[in-house]
Amino acid sequence: MDWKSAFYSDLIGTNLENWIATLIPQLDNWEKSADHGDTKKWQKQLQQLPCISPAEIDLKTQVCLTQDGTLGNGQLAHIESVLKQFMPWRKGPFRLFGIDIDTEWRSDWKWDRVLPHIAPLANKTVLDVGCGSGYHLFRMLGEDAKLVVGIDPTDLFFYQFQIFKKYLPQHKVHFIPQGIEDMPALHAFDAVFSMGVLYHRRDPIGFLYQLKNQLASGGQLILETIVIDGDESSVLMPGERYAQMRNVWFLPSCDALTQWLVRVGFVDIRKVEENITSIEEQRATQWMTNHSLVDFLDPHNSSLTVEGYPAPKRAVFIATKK
Repeated sequence: MDWKSAFYSDLIGTNLENWIATLIPQLDNWEKSADHGDTKKWQKQLQQLPCISPAEIDLKTQVCLTQDGTLGNGQLAHIESVLKQFMPWRKGPFRLFGIDIDTEWRSDWKWDRVLPHIAPLANKTVLDVGCGSGYHLFRMLGEDAKLVVGIDPTDLFFYQFQIFKKYLPQHKVHFIPQGIEDMPALHAFDAVFSMGVLYHRRDPIGFLYQLKNQLASGGQLILETIVIDGDESSVLMPGERYAQMRNVWFLPSCDALTQWLVRVGFVDIRKVEENITSIEEQRATQWMTNHSLVDFLDPHNSSLTVEGYPAPKRAVFIATKK
């Protein structure tokens, strides 16, 4: 069964079943029009991975698939060489058959900060908007979520996810290569995560409405974003770049973001965590050899970006849809 059919099968009989009619033409068109220069390479490399069943699977404390010792050093070297064809690896870390993929971001640190504050995911239907390579999708599954769906339009992330999905074919976790603007208002998910996306949106209020429209009544939004200091009127719109990122639009204060969430109609809004991003949490590794956070900060004052803006500080908000 291909990845699309497996996803449709898992939607049948759920409150997301009506989504299938919209998805079929969208995903068929995505496959036909896939024009990333590395698409064929990634597809070929996926086929080069051995077809084996993991002896142990740990998604609760990490994302780790263990083999039973039957893989020789040559096979492991081959698997590692295949995995490196999917660089750069930004979100993780992952451990596959004894191979440690040391990603740019320690996404496990973020998960450990978020998890204590959210409603239990057991038997819940979960959406992760801007899921990257899918690291958090697997951790959500490790919390016994009933169905986990991630969306992200980045082709490389889709194929990185497929590496691990190859070894977890029966697990109800799926990556859909599209943005939230391509989704109908489903009003169906018990929890919607959006971590590290809001500041990339030209219309942050519209984006918050899109997130709300995916939640069932009583569902929980888990929102993580870069914030600045200030009162409810404080919002930074940086120039062409912020920390060398071109697509950063609005950085609100925590009070301003709270006001945005109120205006959109969320209730029970609370900031549960605030953390200055460290160069230990985001850094270059052998799996992501490009510039990273240390290169984006003022070398003489790490509290500022190279452009002179406040260095990245991230906050986590939880809110409920009425």
